[in-house]
Amino acid sequence: MSNVRTRIDRGEEDEVEREESDEQTACPECSGNLISDTEHGETVCAECGLVVDEDQVDRGPEWRAFDSKEKNEKSRVGAPTTNTMHDKGLSTNIDWRDKDAYGNSLGARQREKMQRLRKWNERFRTRDSKERNLKQALGEIDRMASALGLPDNVRETASVIYRRALDEDLLPGRSIEGVSTACVYAAARQAGVPRSLDEIGDVSRVEKSEVARTYRYVVRELNLEVKPADPESYVPRFASGLDLSDEAEHRARELLQTAKEKGVHSGKSPVGLAAAAVYAAALLTNEKTTQAEVSEVADISEVTIRNRYHELLEAEEAPAMV
Repeated sequence: MSNVRTRIDRGEEDEVEREESDEQTACPECSGNLISDTEHGETVCAECGLVVDEDQVDRGPEWRAFDSKEKNEKSRVGAPTTNTMHDKGLSTNIDWRDKDAYGNSLGARQREKMQRLRKWNERFRTRDSKERNLKQALGEIDRMASALGLPDNVRETASVIYRRALDEDLLPGRSIEGVSTACVYAAARQAGVPRSLDEIGDVSRVEKSEVARTYRYVVRELNLEVKPADPESYVPRFASGLDLSDEAEHRARELLQTAKEKGVHSGKSPVGLAAAAVYAAALLTNEKTTQAEVSEVADISEVTIRNRYHELLEAEEAPAMV
């Protein structure tokens, strides 16, 4: 009896599915054939022209091609390439968890096989010294960018700069860590999110003096367009670290703009000016903060903050004194 019931249930389900498919392919008005108009995103009846469905999702590509050659050039599959990986993300990775596609653990023989494949895959990915150099450097760039909280576009730019330095044969006589750190420093300044040499030195594995020397060398040899660091670009990060209001941040920007007009910023450290402006703005807006707190956030000495602080206030008061 149970088998008979099962067959009856299945038969009923098949009838329902047939009815649903008939409804999808037949017009509800004249029972004519329905056709899909992909250009307008509609399903219409071929007999009476009734629009049965509209605003359909176009699941095709977002590009158009007018011949087979153009179609082959534009078609793509897989993840986009990236300069942050030494092989640009085009190689295959074998997962280390030793599980199949269903999440089941592999047997002992299969685990040994996967381990051998992993080893040879890694060897083929870094066959020559240039590939190994690039892999180590890009790993350093990613590590430092993560520690400094830099966005992905800065990592991409730093990777491109390092690739150029490697192609131009600028690495002999210099450490991989030093050149990669210089690339991160240059990329951050180009993207308008600069970090001070002290901050870069804290996350780097080389001395600050070597970073500065290598940076000047890379910028000169590659003809990189790096503008002088703007003190205002440091203000949002310092204000955020001190939990200051938007009013204080805006006041700090005004102080720095006035200092630029008076020429006070010439020859001064942009980090010191930004830190002093944030401290002065906090006092002017009656927000509690100390020189020690600003010094810790900006990674600069309290003496520098005090000196720049007085210079900024003098520049602010100069027009009233005339």
